[in-house]
Parts: sequence; C-alpha cells; structure tokens
Amino acid sequence: MGITIKEIAKMAKVSHTTVSRALNDSPFINQETKDRILEIAKRLNYVPNFNAKSLVLQKSHNIGLFFSTISKGTSSTFFHETIIGVNNVIKNKYNLLVQGIDDYSDYSSLDNSRFDGIIIMSQMDRDNAFIYKVAEKSIPLVILNRESNLDSVVNILAAEKAGAYSALKYLVQNGHKDIAILEGKEGFISTVNRKDGYFQALIENKIEIRPEYMVGGNYDIESGYQGMKKLLNLPNVPTAVFCSNDNMAVGAVKAVHESGLKVPENISIIGFDNSEFCKYVTPALTTVKKPIREMSTEGAQRLMDMLEGHAIKGERIYIPTELIIRESVTCP
Repeated sequence: MGITIKEIAKMAKVSHTTVSRALNDSPFINQETKDRILEIAKRLNYVPNFNAKSLVLQKSHNIGLFFSTISKGTSSTFFHETIIGVNNVIKNKYNLLVQGIDDYSDYSSLDNSRFDGIIIMSQMDRDNAFIYKVAEKSIPLVILNRESNLDSVVNILAAEKAGAYSALKYLVQNGHKDIAILEGKEGFISTVNRKDGYFQALIENKIEIRPEYMVGGNYDIESGYQGMKKLLNLPNVPTAVFCSNDNMAVGAVKAVHESGLKVPENISIIGFDNSEFCKYVTPALTTVKKPIREMSTEGAQRLMDMLEGHAIKGERIYIPTELIIRESVTCP
C-alpha cells in the first residue's frame, strides 16, 4: 500500500488538510510549508488517490479522448501521436480514457460525473451528434482536426488543404502532368481537404483533371496497393501519384515494384502525415507532415486552461503542415 496524506502530514508536522492543500497548489498556505510538504511527498514517491480526491472535489479526474473511430480508418501513427500529444500535457493530473465515438450506442454516460473534460479527434461530420451532446452537458470541450459550427468551442486544425497543395506543387515543379490521387476513407474530412488541395494545384497549373486518375481508398496499406494496381492497368499510366496518407503510399510502392517498375524512376509517389516509418522504407518517402502531436498538445493545453478556470473563447487555430522531401519523387 502506498504512502497516504496522513503519513505525510505526520512527517511534516501539519494537518492532513494542509497537506491536501499543498498537493493541490492552494494559495492559502505559505510557500515554505508548501515546498516542505512537496519535498516529503516526492521523496516518498506519493501517488495521488484519484478516487478519494474525486469524492472531496466532486470531480472525476478523467479526461476523455475520443476518436471518430479507432478500428476503421484511423492509422496507428495518427492514434499514437494524438495520445502522446495529449498525455504530455495532462501527465499525472488526470486519468486519460481513450474511446471511439462509433463504439457508443447511446450517450447517456456522458456527464460531468464521469468526465471533467473531453477532447475529440473528429474525422467526420457524423460526430456532430456526439459533439452536441457533450456541449449540451456543459462538459469543457476541445475539438481537434475538424471545424465545428459551435462558436463557443476551441477548434485545433491542420492546414491540410495547403499541405496537399504543396505536395502537388512539388510534383508539378518536377515536371509531372499525369498525376493521380489515391483518396482516403470516404466520409473523413481529411479526405475532402486533401482532395481539394489536389484539385487546386491542378487547376492553377492548367493540368487536366482526369476522373480515371482519382481512385478511392481507405487509409490502409491494402487500399493503397489495390488502388495503385488499378492505376497501373490504365492505358496511360500516371507518372506521379499523390497518396492521401503514408500507409496507402507504402501499398502503392509495393504494387509498383511488383509490376516490374521502380519508384521514383518510373513513377513518383508522395504521401501525407509523415509517419515514423517514412524515412525507413525504400525509397524513403516524400510526404507532408501533418502536425498531429502539435495539434493534440495545443488542444490539451487549452482544455487544461479551461479546467483551471481560465476563460477561453471559442476560436479556430490552424497549425501549418510541412513538405518533407526524401527520395520517392523525381522528374518523369
């Protein structure tokens, strides 16, 4: 059994109420006493009892991190980077509960007794019912990745359309005109934003938009592989392919190599997200960095500010993407 507040109080020769206030950074005790208590707690590796603390403060000490879906279209890198970004901020202040919105059959368990605050990594419009229910319950809320129409909510977004545009512009600068796209999961806002960037770059550079060059995908390796095989069977095979995420790009590279062609000598391939594996595949993958961890960190910090009583106005914060140039693109 771990050390208790009463034992710390006995060693510090103060009341257990004073210890509790010191551990909660209360302004009602002097700094010298607070420092002495914190030093004892640190030396004894004191771990807060969130259950007992919750009863006293009428707080759950839980932060909910919700994804649109965990198993269908959310890549492991996206999932991992989001959790790291949030956890880096909340650390041991709160318990982090990670769930998928699509796993909820009803929203009756959404209330302040279970969640002190909620962060939603929203990937599709279908999340709106869940978002409105959280707002209706007056649970402090931050939305990542997608803009909501609730003026009171903080939205942290990546400039994905601009990122896709920069990828296409780079392909055009390298002399490509026959450029295809392997699209992401249908219904995901990122799929729409990245396709919009693709369209914008082609239109601005007066490059023909060909329906046969637009192939649906699912944000996984298999759909990238199958989508690339469709493109390879066209009479006029594209010289470059923009893949809507890095997983699909890996599948596309495999399909190209199996056909007897090479990347980038015969077909240039570019991805999106800058997953950790991009620099280790062959050839190393040129991609667009989506700042998932930065978005998640910023969102978690905004939520912490709310929970500490700071007045936060609803706003939309855009975090820029970055083109990461490696080895998978060359001139046709």
